[in-house]
Amino acid sequence: MNQHDMTQQSTQASAQDGGLTIAGKTYRSRLLVGSGKYRDLEETRVAIEASGADIVTVAIRRVNIGQDPKAPSLLDVVPQSKYTILPNSAGCYTAQDAVYTLQLARELLNGHKLVKLEVLGDEKSLFPNMPETLKAAEILVRDGFEVMVYCSDDPIQARLLEQIGCVAVMPLASLIGSGMGILNPWNLSLIIEQATVPVLVDAGVGTASDATIAMELGCDGVLMNSAIAGAREPVRMARAMRLAVEAGREAYLAGRMPRKFSASPSSPMAGRVAG
Repeated sequence: MNQHDMTQQSTQASAQDGGLTIAGKTYRSRLLVGSGKYRDLEETRVAIEASGADIVTVAIRRVNIGQDPKAPSLLDVVPQSKYTILPNSAGCYTAQDAVYTLQLARELLNGHKLVKLEVLGDEKSLFPNMPETLKAAEILVRDGFEVMVYCSDDPIQARLLEQIGCVAVMPLASLIGSGMGILNPWNLSLIIEQATVPVLVDAGVGTASDATIAMELGCDGVLMNSAIAGAREPVRMARAMRLAVEAGREAYLAGRMPRKFSASPSSPMAGRVAG
């Protein structure tokens, strides 16, 4: 199957599903991807294209989208005409720094309102600092931003962020860049059960099966960067992740068979030929 056929099938599947709606806008793909850690901008372009993603997140403190007019810009290979750019506050450890970073992004992107808030607790774990995250979310929502927010897998914190007005909550599956997959599916299920905004797994996905499990649990989408960029073949992994998210979503919508503690024959016993 060639790339065109894959794209066409993906679009058809997403159309049947209804797509991912965030802040009133619907996207074909439920896979969101990052733009860091690639070998060069060309590999970034090809991998993102292979992923089928509509939303590409950009670390404003690390990736040039116009801050340095003399350096190559990510927007040269990931144009706003084709993708929704999702600026994030990666690398920020206080509410004040996160708010300032996303305000800068709004200026660079001509008033763009959709952002990903990320306030980290420390440099070793990169675990979210939830008090500072809540503080920053309140400021940004009041300032007119549409805030998607990286958070702990705590149902109470997720509910508070939704009450503040965040347009999506993004609990971590495991530590950023760890590739450990979903370590606490029960907490994630509790967040999904109560949420009235999209829930997207953010951080910790390592391979395609992790993405599929997240979608089978009922997540609305998955965001990843390291799992693709850190693979031996990033472009191939991007395609795998695309298919994994689609398969997981289809399985969730189909409804899995119930688990049983006894065997059950695949073929009916009635009408069998006597021995």
